[in-house]
Amino acid sequence: MAKRKLEYKPLLFTTTVRNPSRVKGLLYILKKYNGQLLTNALSIEIMGELIKHGLYRPTKEVTQEIKDKLSGTRSGEFSNKILTNKEVQHLLVANPQHHKEAGFDSGWASRFATVFDFTKELGFVYFWQNEKIIFSKIGLKLASVYKVDIEDEFLIVSEEHPEFEQQAFLHSFSKYQRKNPFVRVLNDNIPLILLIETIQKLNNDKKFNGAGISKLELPLLIFWKNNSSQELYERIVKLREDYSYQPSWEVITDICVNEIMSNDFKEFKPKSIMTEYPDEFIRKMRLTGLISFRGGGRFIDINKKESSTINYILKTYSKYSQYTEEKDYFEYMSKVDENLISFESKKTTTSENNKYLEKWVKHFSWNTIKDELEILTKKKLSKDDILRYLTNPTRLEFLTALAIKSKMPKTTVMPNYPCDDEGIPTSTAGGQGNQGDIECLEGKNGILVEVTMSEGRTQTMMEIWPITRHIEEFQKKSRNPICHFIAPSIFRDSERQIKFVKQEDNILIVPNTINSFVEYLENNKKLYIEQ
Repeated sequence: MAKRKLEYKPLLFTTTVRNPSRVKGLLYILKKYNGQLLTNALSIEIMGELIKHGLYRPTKEVTQEIKDKLSGTRSGEFSNKILTNKEVQHLLVANPQHHKEAGFDSGWASRFATVFDFTKELGFVYFWQNEKIIFSKIGLKLASVYKVDIEDEFLIVSEEHPEFEQQAFLHSFSKYQRKNPFVRVLNDNIPLILLIETIQKLNNDKKFNGAGISKLELPLLIFWKNNSSQELYERIVKLREDYSYQPSWEVITDICVNEIMSNDFKEFKPKSIMTEYPDEFIRKMRLTGLISFRGGGRFIDINKKESSTINYILKTYSKYSQYTEEKDYFEYMSKVDENLISFESKKTTTSENNKYLEKWVKHFSWNTIKDELEILTKKKLSKDDILRYLTNPTRLEFLTALAIKSKMPKTTVMPNYPCDDEGIPTSTAGGQGNQGDIECLEGKNGILVEVTMSEGRTQTMMEIWPITRHIEEFQKKSRNPICHFIAPSIFRDSERQIKFVKQEDNILIVPNTINSFVEYLENNKKLYIEQ
């Protein structure tokens, strides 16, 4: 079969895995098959495992029992309960895949290739039908983020090392070339480096506000054909001279389609160009930890906390060799650069945290914070220009810290999530060093605030017991610490375990739903509760 002709295209990393943070779940399942020969039968088995864990969800003939097991979680996330082999087989048969990928049998084998192609492109795992599945060291690291246990039918899922995700994606996107043999496009650049260099040039131009690149300008970068940040910078300068910072959708789409693409890209929707492509691009670049928001989310800028990492990437990867063979490109992508996977997130001091929280409490009114927490309770997506790019667990930590600071300004609030130079978290706290999510002080009295989006058995098994360790660590810098435990709902076994901890260890854990904690903040002057 003749290979498809190369052509210029706008950057769209993948249409299969919209949320890049879901890659780690896919790799967790695939890791069990590392080194095995990828036959057609094994492809179907692996897809069955994804279905069993809720990570891939067919839509036809889904029984009520299956719906109940998947309820409360979204597509691409681990379900609360594992499906039985019989239920998996039912879904595989009821949902035949009319799909064909080059080099793979049609049907579920080709669907496997589509689901996992992005992981191959980023250097995490290499596979072809009838060849061995080979994980890279970076891929194995990312696959180790999750710890998953099964108790009865319940899936007990926790993130052991959220920092691994940022390290893996930073490693991949620092090298990722548009013109690689997996995607076969003519566009020739490294998107992350093109973004950083263009922002640097805009920020160095005294005519502008030093806030980086506008979201409205991002489509130009997404359509850009070459690796010249100077040419892109000059085109954005002209755009700003003509339309300031408010070009219309028509202006941007005309530049992208008729000027940059020379009208070769004929099928497009303005919404895709102006919102969908930039949204996907921002989510993936944000995973590297190198990108910050400015102007309430209207601009994308460089995270100044990571200046040394950025300088290293530009020095090491701005000039690159091109690859025509997929295996050669994969080996390049998967070769470990220790400078990009061994870094530690920059610690934020108490005074910096306070400055950040005060800033965002002024930006987000109490009613907005309350509304956004309500959105989390319903597990819906935020429409805010900043919050929409945070995962639900990260968003809950951030909003909870803001809620406390908003209603109890005299309380010292010290969230342990890593954040950028604007104070926006880049991931959850993760429990490193036995630290809790948010540490608060009222005088010498300590209040630990632990938050989770987990419900059911996972909440009980993975969230309550670690609090005891976190309290023990927190006692070193506070007096008689207590804990507020916050989740969308409180599982009955969690309440029993909380009572047990009080009886055995005399540790006060106060369980709160998100809504009841909001109500507590509105009706009390202190976070600390006397035991």
